[in-house]
Amino acid sequence: MLMSAVHLGRHLSLLLAIMAMGAGSVHAADRDAARIKPWEQDHRYWQFKGQPVLLLGGSDQDNLFNHPDIPPAGLQSQLDTLASVGGNYLRNTMSSRDEGENVWEFDRDPATGLYDLTRFQDEYWNRFKNFLQMTADRDIIVQIEVFDRFDYAREPWELNPFNPKNNINYTTQESGLPEKIDTHPGQRENPFFRSLPELENIQVLLPFQRSRVAKMLEISLNYDHVLYCVSNETNDSEEWSRYWANFIREQASEAGVPVEVTEMWDSHDLTHPTHRRTFDHPDLYSFVDTSQNNHQRGQMHWDNMQAARRMLADPPRPMNNVKIYGGERHGGGIKEGTDKFWRNILGGLASSRFHRPGPEPGLYGVGLHELAQTHLRSARLLMDAFDVFAAEPTLDLLHERAENEAYLTAVVGQQYALFFPDGGSVELDLSDVQGTLQLRWLNILDSEWTNESQVRGGQRLRIDTPGKGEWAAVLVRQ
Repeated sequence: MLMSAVHLGRHLSLLLAIMAMGAGSVHAADRDAARIKPWEQDHRYWQFKGQPVLLLGGSDQDNLFNHPDIPPAGLQSQLDTLASVGGNYLRNTMSSRDEGENVWEFDRDPATGLYDLTRFQDEYWNRFKNFLQMTADRDIIVQIEVFDRFDYAREPWELNPFNPKNNINYTTQESGLPEKIDTHPGQRENPFFRSLPELENIQVLLPFQRSRVAKMLEISLNYDHVLYCVSNETNDSEEWSRYWANFIREQASEAGVPVEVTEMWDSHDLTHPTHRRTFDHPDLYSFVDTSQNNHQRGQMHWDNMQAARRMLADPPRPMNNVKIYGGERHGGGIKEGTDKFWRNILGGLASSRFHRPGPEPGLYGVGLHELAQTHLRSARLLMDAFDVFAAEPTLDLLHERAENEAYLTAVVGQQYALFFPDGGSVELDLSDVQGTLQLRWLNILDSEWTNESQVRGGQRLRIDTPGKGEWAAVLVRQ
């Protein structure tokens, strides 16, 4: 078949561009097109390998790279399970606080047995590299948290190489770092997070912090499926977060690699002023992490995320949820945790991942338990039937709705998706729809479509769930 004039023109333009750029530039352009980055058509979502992606996941640990033998069958098995149920998103804290299972990032001085912060521990960094390769092979996006404050207080601080009693590089007197910290890290007792010249100017510490992050980036910048978050739920200074966000960007720029960076603030209220530190600086923070909103419950969980989404409308950026609290201790229980997973999806957020179970099953979240696997499967079934990327969350089209009864996202006039946390009955305004729609019910806990029917547009339609429990409905114009 002869090439059309349009296609011929595009072909010649591409050839000319290749000749002008050179092979190295073409490789860089191809890599940029394939990497994880805000979707070109709507920056509220991500794209990967040129296609829009909704990031969904769960895992039994938050630092999976440091758990190569994670039960029941090792890291490879956990990654395979996640991918098999539609998961494509993981959290990875650069943490070593799980005593007996994890290794630390520095090697020990053979003469003293203490850590030497000038020497890296091969096992730690090989685990990290292997983890990134294994996730890359499975197209699983990894969101790294560079500093996890829980490594720097209480029992983990007793073992941490940065503790002056554990290394040969500085003393407590030289660094100002205490040897013992009994308080929650939110009390900010550790000056580790104030080492910058504009803060406490701990000159013996900052170079080792920089070399640690540079070593991490030396490995991670070779991969295009990585997102960067400076800290885990920090309440430290804006200066600290900006310094490391800039450091990551500078290192990436020197390597010729574009990166996406954010910070996770501790406040559970997304309207709190601390969140404006990322909201108001899109030049530095190209996405936001709203995980702490997952401490909220019910209607408040939805309302807060929608308020933040409005604040991020110009310019729009992806809103990630790298951990959904939903266990016995945090987040209102397991059922509330799975409800949040669905609210995040219908609420127009870019990612949703179940938090780890904790030291006891179901303490913090559902991880990659069979229940999480069921919800991941069901979410992908919904996405097969409904264009979530084109939809806009709204409750204005729902009438006779009780608080927290039902949630809606829609391409008005074309497609509608509803989520019911525990059954219910609402009226859906279909006055903008011409003709008929196909209505299907997704039994979330069975990952199965059921009760298909045809309904008329141009009216308010009563929507009744087939039963109690978590249900989703999809209506698509015929």
